[in-house]
Amino acid sequence: MSQRMPAIFFGHGNPMNALLQNLYTQRWAAIGAKLTRPKAILCISAHWYIEDAAVTVSTAPKTIHDFGGFPRELYQVQYPAPGDTGLAARVLKLLAPIPVRSDERWGLDHGTWSILCHVYPKADVPVVQLSIDETQPPSFHHEIGKRLAPLRDEGVLIVGSGNVVHNLHAYAWGRHAQEPYEWAVSFEQRVRELLVANDAKPIVNYENQLGSEAMLAVPTPDHYLPLLYVIGTRTASEAVTFPVEGVDGGSISMLAVQVG
Repeated sequence: MSQRMPAIFFGHGNPMNALLQNLYTQRWAAIGAKLTRPKAILCISAHWYIEDAAVTVSTAPKTIHDFGGFPRELYQVQYPAPGDTGLAARVLKLLAPIPVRSDERWGLDHGTWSILCHVYPKADVPVVQLSIDETQPPSFHHEIGKRLAPLRDEGVLIVGSGNVVHNLHAYAWGRHAQEPYEWAVSFEQRVRELLVANDAKPIVNYENQLGSEAMLAVPTPDHYLPLLYVIGTRTASEAVTFPVEGVDGGSISMLAVQVG
């Protein structure tokens, strides 16, 4: 029997992190060095946010450069991890009867590879992506996480990639460091407190239960929802830790949340 794997939500932040050596990327690398090597990775990325649920089935998923206006070097990054059709089939089975489409065209977007190129730089662990169905409420995504939880006992590392706080309109794009905005710090702290208390309901129902700061911290749900998949895999007795901390550009939380 495989060793039980954790589930980890990564705050991925700026795509340039793929090329940089900084406090965040160093800690991502440390996570990979510390973890038991998984049989495969299932990643839920903020950047595959579409109108249905889909899972990648390509055996050689392409590296997707889904951004604009960055240096040429970033577009040259390749992360040639193999796919895993067996894991994709297992996901379909676990989520049935929820309709999930098998997708041969999507590959690994930057929400996935900008992190994994530090966690597993050899790209030798198979990776499958599961889309976020934008038509569904937060409770749906938390429920999906619960259904995926058995994968953790099968040697699969479940990864969510987004940001607990993600407001690009308030982001400081200039060269001068921006102190974190009070609302960003406050919202992240409240989420952390709820995670430590294993109180998922307000986190799931953030729009109604986490106050006006939620409107600034989560102006769109795409980067927040991957967290709900990760905490959906959590058992009542499991601890949660925060192996990466920090706020980038004043309004992007780089918090990582590890379950187990």
